[in-house]
Amino acid sequence: MGETGQLGTAWRKRDYHRQWLWREANRLFDFFQNRAFNPLGGFHELDVEGRPINPGNPVRGIHSTARMVHCFSMGSLLGRPGSDAIVDHGMKYLWEKHRDHERGGYHWSLDNSGLLDASKQGYGHAFVLLAASSAKVAGHPDADRMIADVTQVLEERFWEREHGAIAEEFEADWTPVPGYRGQNSNMHLTEALMAAFEATGEKSYLDKAESIADLIIRRRAGENGFRVPEHFDENWVLDKDYSGHEMFRPAGTTPGHWLEWARLILQLYALGGRKHAWMPEAAKALFAQSVALGWDKEKGGFFYTLDWNDAPAKRYKFWWPMAEGAGAAAFLCEHLPGDFHETWYRTIWDTIARHFLDQDRGGWHEELTEDLAPSYTLFAGKGDIYHALQACLIPLYPATGSLTKGIIEAGGN
Repeated sequence: MGETGQLGTAWRKRDYHRQWLWREANRLFDFFQNRAFNPLGGFHELDVEGRPINPGNPVRGIHSTARMVHCFSMGSLLGRPGSDAIVDHGMKYLWEKHRDHERGGYHWSLDNSGLLDASKQGYGHAFVLLAASSAKVAGHPDADRMIADVTQVLEERFWEREHGAIAEEFEADWTPVPGYRGQNSNMHLTEALMAAFEATGEKSYLDKAESIADLIIRRRAGENGFRVPEHFDENWVLDKDYSGHEMFRPAGTTPGHWLEWARLILQLYALGGRKHAWMPEAAKALFAQSVALGWDKEKGGFFYTLDWNDAPAKRYKFWWPMAEGAGAAAFLCEHLPGDFHETWYRTIWDTIARHFLDQDRGGWHEELTEDLAPSYTLFAGKGDIYHALQACLIPLYPATGSLTKGIIEAGGN
């Protein structure tokens, strides 16, 4: 699968491109490893210069903590010095601070004074499962107990068997927060369930991942021209008028999530023994729709959101859809090779290299204006390594499973 029609050898098969990806991955590790470490527990979010935001009393969100554990578990598997300390630091904070020792589950956010947001959200619990699963592959001694703990919470509190997906949110005492179901939390849980399946060998994780994908992609996205709907009522009926948190629940549709699902669906297809024929066709359709409707044909980059008439709504460009586009294109080039996917793989990386990499200070610009100038309206700086690091590493490993699995099978190379 190294040749792609008129384009010759695929980029991800070329030594120079692979070395370039390794360099960019290392630049991300270098930028976050020591700067983000908070000796008082958890991790700092960083400003554009790489300095802690509000260093006197920083907020620690559960997804940020868990993502650092996940990413530096990969660093540990690759043999990066200092990674084990990051993983241990994050696992300790998840278990001792985010975890509710009396009522079970994991709280959303803390600062030095204690809990800021005590809610228990499906999105956060998905990332706890991902962190613990990656830490297990990296050999962390506390990973098994965290996997068992968060799995029980997901099963007993969040999982809704009648729908085959999870509820969104509970108050600290497990009082349900009614009226909403969301695809974003379920999408990230799908990623985490696949990682847990690979880490433990327990098929129940894979079964749940397939159930979520069937609901959200085969049925709901399929009903909407493979534009992934974001927001639903408690019976998973689409709510096109919903508008919530701009970062986690923006109105309309979010092409970056179509890209993310394209990759996850192909990973799920491979892990499940390639028996669901609808999955590669869905992944192909999701990617095609994202580049047809979500890509700015004049200036480049993916618009953040579209309205239900497919017009750009929030027109600024974020780093994470670019990262997910690169990962999706890499998977599609492996499973459905051809000039279309290879061209988009190159186009996305060209745009990242030209506009999103901060060559002077390190890291990626997390937000650009419509005209591709750095901006800081929703993202204050460079708070997250997760999307960008995965974009750099995914093309370096077979498109058959998670990165931790790929690194292990490659012997850490």
